[in-house]
Amino acid sequence: MRHLIFQQFLSLDGLAADGDRSTKFFESPVFSEGSDNDLLQEMQRFDTILLGRVTYQLFADFWPGATSEEQIVADKINNLPKIVFSNSIEHAPWGKWPEATVVHGDAVEAIRQLKGVPGKDMVLWGSISLSQDLIKANLIDEYHIRIVPIILGNGISQFKRSGQLQLELIESKVYKSGLLLVKYKPKR
Repeated sequence: MRHLIFQQFLSLDGLAADGDRSTKFFESPVFSEGSDNDLLQEMQRFDTILLGRVTYQLFADFWPGATSEEQIVADKINNLPKIVFSNSIEHAPWGKWPEATVVHGDAVEAIRQLKGVPGKDMVLWGSISLSQDLIKANLIDEYHIRIVPIILGNGISQFKRSGQLQLELIESKVYKSGLLLVKYKPKR
């Protein structure tokens, strides 16, 4: 069975976006140093990227036209198949690359079925509402959280709707920037 890996940047106080719904708090290139190389290695295990509509729009506006600084990561992201879960869009263009597949309806059930299809693991990036639904449905097999050394004070909590989760630490790593990567799997 394929695993679903959830990757998210969070502030130290557990927020995935600030009070203006912005994710600029983790966009500094200093947080990419070292972390991007680890992400590239991790991406070898994925054959599908899952996105909610808002994260899809952010990614589609950035990655197809990424500059040379991000090109290695962009090449990998741009070439992987993507699935966007949305009831409000019909098409999900991705620059000069093939469009992402749009799935309407019950995302939890669709992802439950995708996990049973042969293939490599899948990654879900960001996508706060979608990830909250998948956490609640206990469909996430690993949590890869990059904790940014900032306290936002207010914003959108990643785990507000999840209830209690018992997790087991798989790995942790501290980067020169102060960014902390923690990987957990649910205790089942």
